[in-house]
Amino acid sequence: MATKRDYYEILGLNRDASAEDIKKAFKKLAMKYHPDRNPDNPKAEENFKEAKEAYEILSEPQKKAAYDQYGHAGVDQSMGGGAGFQGGFSDFGDAFGDIFGDIFGGGRSGGSGRSNVYRGADLRYNLEISLEEAAQGTEKKIRIPVLTQCKTCSGSGAKKGTQPSTCGTCGGHGQVRMQQGFFSVQQTCPKCQGSGKVINDPCNDCSGQGRVKESKTLSVKIPAGVDEGDRIRLSNEGEAGVNGGPSGDLYVVVSLKKHSIFERDGANLHCEMPISFSIAALGGEIEIPTLNGNAKMKIPPETQTGATFRLKGKGVKPVRENYIGDLMCHVVVETPVKLTERQKEILTELEDLNQVDSGKHSPRSKSWLDKVKDFFD
Repeated sequence: MATKRDYYEILGLNRDASAEDIKKAFKKLAMKYHPDRNPDNPKAEENFKEAKEAYEILSEPQKKAAYDQYGHAGVDQSMGGGAGFQGGFSDFGDAFGDIFGDIFGGGRSGGSGRSNVYRGADLRYNLEISLEEAAQGTEKKIRIPVLTQCKTCSGSGAKKGTQPSTCGTCGGHGQVRMQQGFFSVQQTCPKCQGSGKVINDPCNDCSGQGRVKESKTLSVKIPAGVDEGDRIRLSNEGEAGVNGGPSGDLYVVVSLKKHSIFERDGANLHCEMPISFSIAALGGEIEIPTLNGNAKMKIPPETQTGATFRLKGKGVKPVRENYIGDLMCHVVVETPVKLTERQKEILTELEDLNQVDSGKHSPRSKSWLDKVKDFFD
């Protein structure tokens, strides 16, 4: 039979090591060799079991004393030893529970189980506003359903004049320990659902929940420049906490209504600018709307569809920026409709004149026709 290694050597300790030193050494090795951290390393699993066995012996005073005096023979049941093997497993479970917390981010809160005080849930409210309201800022009143602390029982859940009692299943810890092989696992107490308390005589108004559903009206200040998807946080306006815990927050998420003229792109605004056939050809001055009233714009002669004109400073000032965006006007030359006979005669005459030297009056059309010709040739 293979000779077992010295337990102190396995943990890297001297024989005068304290109980705290033994616990720390095991936690360090358990985190290093835990099978969940080394799924494809059989050697790591062997090292983990070896460290676990060493800790089981050295962390329990009776077994440690027997091992210090007689070595492995003093604690090996197969050799008639092991006087201290009845019980004493709780220390290992405590240390292993701490190690689970270190490895997986869980663990217990405090020395006697997890905390029974919980922060309330955060809430979200979708608020739709107009582009003008977003650009200039506004104030809105909203009404939201929310869980608030029951005033009758002050959040305890117990009927007025009574108090919740300590849970007999978990002893008020909110958790129970279950042993599976050499693993010791903590689970939420099925009796009290983790609260550590049992309500024998529940409050009539909240049915023992400690919170009731209500609707409340809040005033929300919308800062100038907010954009689609921006969030406004209202601290402590979420759901009430449990057992005196703090309330959550309310997040108001902004969305913008579709505007009849403008489209927003960050700080800039975009709009289509339809102009008549004659203004596009001859040029002229037109009036266009902005968020701050009308503005005049000069259209140069021979303007084509798709041309873009910029009005500086006629956009939106974002919340966190120090500049104002621009208004981008995209030209659309409008074809006249419902023509009179006289209008048709004038356009026909114009088209006849254009045909005399089409390349001069319609350069893009001539270029396109040339490309078509080259394609077929």
